[in-house]
Amino acid sequence: MKNNVIHIVGAGLAGSEAAWQAANMGAKVILHEMRPEVGTPAHSTGNAAELVCSNSFRSDDAEYNAVGLLHAEMRAMESLIMLEGDKAAVPAGGALAVDRDRFSEGVTQALIDHPNVTIETGEVAGIPPAEWSNVIIATGPLTSDALAKDIAELTGEGELAFFDAIAPIVHTDSIDMNIAWFQSRYDKPGPAGSGKDYINCPMTKEQYETFINELLNAEYGLFKEWELPSGSKSLAEQEEDTPYFDGCMPIEVMASRGPETLRFGPMKPVGLTNPNAEEQPYAVVQLRQDNALGTLYNIVGFQTKMKWGEQTRVFRMIPGLENAEFARLGGLHRNTFINSPKLLDGQLRLKADPRLRFAGQITGCEGYVESASVGLIAGRMAASQALGLDFELPPVTTAHGALINHITGGAESETFQPMNVNFGLFPPPENPFQVMPNGKRKKLKGKDRKKCYTARAMQDLNNWLSGNKEKAA
Repeated sequence: MKNNVIHIVGAGLAGSEAAWQAANMGAKVILHEMRPEVGTPAHSTGNAAELVCSNSFRSDDAEYNAVGLLHAEMRAMESLIMLEGDKAAVPAGGALAVDRDRFSEGVTQALIDHPNVTIETGEVAGIPPAEWSNVIIATGPLTSDALAKDIAELTGEGELAFFDAIAPIVHTDSIDMNIAWFQSRYDKPGPAGSGKDYINCPMTKEQYETFINELLNAEYGLFKEWELPSGSKSLAEQEEDTPYFDGCMPIEVMASRGPETLRFGPMKPVGLTNPNAEEQPYAVVQLRQDNALGTLYNIVGFQTKMKWGEQTRVFRMIPGLENAEFARLGGLHRNTFINSPKLLDGQLRLKADPRLRFAGQITGCEGYVESASVGLIAGRMAASQALGLDFELPPVTTAHGALINHITGGAESETFQPMNVNFGLFPPPENPFQVMPNGKRKKLKGKDRKKCYTARAMQDLNNWLSGNKEKAA
C-alpha cells in the first residue's frame, strides 16, 4: 500500500482540490506544503489555498460565462474549493468573491479532518524520490527554486515566467461615502450579493486626466535580481521585456497604452448612476468587498508595482479615497509555468517521467478556478491509478475537458502562454443555427451562442458523471 500513496506537492488551490478529490475516491494522500517553514514573496500564512492576487473567483453566471460554467461543473463534482468558496462568499455583484481568511481556513480544516489525507510541512527540494510512484506537482506560480531547477533540467525546456500583480486593500471606514456610493454595474446581484456590492468612486474628466498623469509619472520599484528575465543587458531593458499576464496587468502598464485605456477597462463608468451628483462620472474606480465583515475592500483592477509611498500618494487622489487607510499595498511577483502541450501527455503526466503529474497554474492554466479545476481532474486521475481503475477524461465539450485538452495538446507548444477558460477553447456547436418563428434559420450569436455552449456542457458533464457512477457500482 505504501507505493499506492499519492504524494501531492503544493497545498495551493490545485493541490488542495486534488487531495480532496483523490481522498474522496478512497485513495490515501500525503499533501506536502513548504509553508510556513519556507515562505514565498506573496504568501503570508501556512494555510492551504491561500489567495494572494485577488479574492475574486470571477463570474458565477453558469448560463452565459465560461468561468461561471466551470464553477457549476466543479460544484457538480463536489469541489472543495467551490464548497468553501460558497461558504466564505462576500457580495460582489455577479461574481463570486470570498473572505480570504475564512476561505483558506475552511479548506485547511476540511483537509485536516479528512481521514485519507495527511499534511506534511517542509520543502520538497527537487524532483521527488523514486519510491514516490504516484505524484502530483501542484506548486503553482511560486515553485521553489530547487524544484523549478530540477524540472527545467529534467524536461530540457527551462522555465517560462510571467508576472502577476497584486491590488491594494483599503479599510472601509476610511472611505468617504459622501462622495462614493454602493452599486453593482447595472444593479446586478450575484452570490451573497444585493446589487449594491461595490463601492464606486467617481471622477470628472479633469480629475481623470490628472490621475493618469500622476500614475504615469510615479516612482516604481525595480525587480529583484532573481525575478528578472535573462538575456537583457540592463535593469531598464529587462523591465521593458517583462512578460506580464493580461489578466493581472499592472494599472500603470494599462495606462501607458493610451489615456483612454483605463476608461474602457477597470475604470469604465457604464452601468452606474452617481446618487451624490447630477453629473454622470467620466470614470469610476470600483472597490470590491474583501472579507465577510465588510471592513476591507480591494481596489478592482489596480494591481501595481508602484513604490509603497507613491501608492498612498497617488491612490489618495481618487475622490472618496483622500483619507484612505491601506490594509495592504500592491505588489508584483513572478509566476512560472511549463510548456504543457509539449511536456505532458493526456493524463497530465510528464512524458520524461510518467510517475509525475502536474496540476494548477504551473501547467499554464491561469486563474484560481482554472487551477483548482485542473487539480480536480489530476486528483481523480491519480486516485484511479492508485486504485486500479480506468479513467476517462470529461468530454471536450465541457469546461473541464476543454481546459485539459488545451494544456495537453490543444494549444500550439511554440506559442503556448497562460490561458483562462473561455468559449474559444470549446468545439463549436454542432448546429450553429436556430430556427426562427417564421421558419428561417438564424446563426447563433452572442448570448444565444454562449447558452448553447453551457447547456451542452452541463448535459455532457452529467452524462459523464453518470457513466462513472455506473462503472464504480
